[in-house]
Amino acid sequence: MYIKKILVIISLLGIVGLGVFSYFVYNSIFTANTNFSSDTQEVFVPTNAEYAEVIEQLKPLVKDISSFDAIARKKGYANNLKPGRFILKKGMNNNEIVNTLRSNNQPVAVVFNNQERIENLAGRIAMQIEADSISLLEVMQDSTFLAENNFKAETALAMYIPNQYQLYWNTSAETFRNRMLKEYQRFWNEDRMAKANKINLTPNQVYTLAAVVQKETAKVDERKRVAGVYMNRYNRGIKLDADPTVIYAVKKKNNNFDTVIKRVLYKDLETDSPYNTYKYAGLPPGPIAMPDISAIDAVLNYENHDYYYFVANPENPGYHKFAKTLRQHNNNRQAYVRWINKMGINR
Repeated sequence: MYIKKILVIISLLGIVGLGVFSYFVYNSIFTANTNFSSDTQEVFVPTNAEYAEVIEQLKPLVKDISSFDAIARKKGYANNLKPGRFILKKGMNNNEIVNTLRSNNQPVAVVFNNQERIENLAGRIAMQIEADSISLLEVMQDSTFLAENNFKAETALAMYIPNQYQLYWNTSAETFRNRMLKEYQRFWNEDRMAKANKINLTPNQVYTLAAVVQKETAKVDERKRVAGVYMNRYNRGIKLDADPTVIYAVKKKNNNFDTVIKRVLYKDLETDSPYNTYKYAGLPPGPIAMPDISAIDAVLNYENHDYYYFVANPENPGYHKFAKTLRQHNNNRQAYVRWINKMGINR
């Protein structure tokens, strides 16, 4: 009888112990363990990160880091980290958090446009993916890669078509560059290549001229007309006389691209640079900025007309007055100079 009581007590204690253990396991695995009020939180796990780094990043995001740590170690995550961007949802339990961190790397939307130089682009991309600007710039300027793909240092920027791209946050510099080459090849499809061939320009030349067109006018509906002016001059061997190229030449000569130049002076026109289209005929050696797709397509589909000149239109801000003859242009230009002097714009 006494032995039976002991066995019963032991059994009851075992049941209680099992219950306590089961409760602990259930709470550790299946009870919500997030500690943020927003719907989601991002976790970025760097390449070659240590488990301790992940724990430090998670501490403010979970209620009980110890229970998370226990489950993470039990499931083998602590020794098998995955780099990337992971989205934790409010109310997730430890099991869901670990599963998310193990296998649910989420892409980021990488966006870029209007970058003036390849250096600016590298900096812009480094703000959106794990790769740093130095490694990005190194692969972007790799001479072997450029030569193999019909680019030079001056035209390297032309490979990058401004848009929004889905990429993993832990994308390496080289992987990013190679993806952009594929996007470039996809962009220059059969239709665009046919149009470029028809106007006797290479894709790099189209991109270079498109950069000038975009710098000249922010009005998308005017870009085909502006492109037509430059194509008229280019096809007849007349210097482009494009102010944006002079501004770029001055910045490049002074090695200061932070300079803001609102007015081109006569002394600027004497800047000796292949980018100065007041001094040298033809297109600049490469793009003076990154044009958007509308500017590229404006060049490919430029307006056929007899205009050879244009100047800003004070009566219609943002737009330009176009002229077929130098006399007409000079009249338009004098009106513009009077306006800019009145506005007190000296530089």
